[in-house]
Amino acid sequence: MKQNSPELRLPVRNFSLQLSPTPRGARLARLLATEQLRSWGVPLDPARQVVAELSNNATTHGRTPGRDFRLLLYVAAGTLRIEVTDTRADRLPTARPGLGLLLVDALADRWGVTLGLPPRKTVWAEFDLVPKPESACSGGTGALLQGPQG
Repeated sequence: MKQNSPELRLPVRNFSLQLSPTPRGARLARLLATEQLRSWGVPLDPARQVVAELSNNATTHGRTPGRDFRLLLYVAAGTLRIEVTDTRADRLPTARPGLGLLLVDALADRWGVTLGLPPRKTVWAEFDLVPKPESACSGGTGALLQGPQG
């Protein structure tokens, strides 16, 4: 492998926290994610809008009393990935996503749902931080369900 490969020179950054599945937890996820993205020098929008939507969905549709949801942000190889994990794998986004997931689909470069260890599911969205020449515009290629990640 080349020593001068751009992937090796770019730092990997990550940020993870567990929050209560309440409106306050969703609001805190957005605020803390905004500060973390700002400290990394990553563009705030539309990422913070997606964090707000996925966190709100976790507290509204993925809520299980007594179980937190997790927010994970990481940047690797020029991609920002946002993951929100809740404990309601039995409540997957439907084939007709609601207005919130239509927003995620419009803003993110990619998004999807991955099942985790029961009873968890993760809804994720990715943003290319360095635009690709063939990508004239943003827009998701949303997938409603993907297999477990390796």
